[in-house]
Amino acid sequence: MSHELTSPGLIPLHGGYRKLKSFQVAQLAYDVTVRFCDRYINPGSRTHDQMVQAARSGVQNIAEGSQASGTSRKMELKLTNVARASLEELRLDYEDFLRQRGLAQWPPEHPALMRFKAKRCATLEEVKSWVEQERRGQTPTDTDQQRRGKTEKKSVPAPMKVRERPIVPRSAELVANAALSLLNLACYLLDRQVAAQAAAFEKDGGFTERLYRVRSQQRR
Repeated sequence: MSHELTSPGLIPLHGGYRKLKSFQVAQLAYDVTVRFCDRYINPGSRTHDQMVQAARSGVQNIAEGSQASGTSRKMELKLTNVARASLEELRLDYEDFLRQRGLAQWPPEHPALMRFKAKRCATLEEVKSWVEQERRGQTPTDTDQQRRGKTEKKSVPAPMKVRERPIVPRSAELVANAALSLLNLACYLLDRQVAAQAAAFEKDGGFTERLYRVRSQQRR
């Protein structure tokens, strides 16, 4: 291998994606999504596969973009955009899950969501721990209080009630909103990452420009 190919000016430092906050958050969202789909989505459905693949695509394209940056800033920018689009698709799937089942999509200031953010979960086990704490009902959500209020007003015996939607465990609402919180953060980080990559590309160019500069220096 020639000196030029190993020169820092030609091949800049690249990779290191595991240290990127966007990668870490997207990877956690991927782990949460795999578990969520296995528990709450029909394993044989197209939605199950699409959600898992979208989550995986987000993680993989962040990693591939980081690795490709050594020789192609254009490819890095493209792959990071693909990761952002995949996570946006996944975010819509979670929103659809909640809406179609009559479950609440929590606003950022929701008490349970604030507790989730404060926990700063870094692993699937930590997310599961938060879900269990919320399920114990120590601090019921606003949605639960509203449901109980509606139930108390009804005098119809439970067996006679007609349910228009399937019964969904409360944990599904908890996990879906936690996943949305992670995806919101990941998308925000990727938006900043894309902007920084675009600015770097405009300023320094890509591999061809670096190659020209290195050769010019060698001739001089």
